[in-house]
Amino acid sequence: MAEYEHASGRAPSRWGYGAERLPATLEELDGPESGRVELPLELAWSGLWVFDTGDVKLLLGLYRIVLNNGSRDDFVRYLNREHLVRHWPILRKMLGRGVRETWEDAFPELRRSGTA
Repeated sequence: MAEYEHASGRAPSRWGYGAERLPATLEELDGPESGRVELPLELAWSGLWVFDTGDVKLLLGLYRIVLNNGSRDDFVRYLNREHLVRHWPILRKMLGRGVRETWEDAFPELRRSGTA
């Protein structure tokens, strides 16, 4: 395989979003099931930074920000496995291809929920 190729046969993202950023399993995602979530400035540097997880639009916005900008520690802290799987069919449309494919390649259960 060429040095620049990804295991999937595609070149890796120049933004560096790879599977090494992800948790080993979705069960590690221990974020809040309910309540308010305040994101730090390094994640939500522009606009809304406090999210009510009971409001689906705000929850989707929170997850979009964390999935796009977060690190492994952020995923574990702010994302909840049940919310992620339940809302993946919508979330996947809000994410760039690199982010979406990285998560779906690592966690096939997301791909299955995204086609439901």
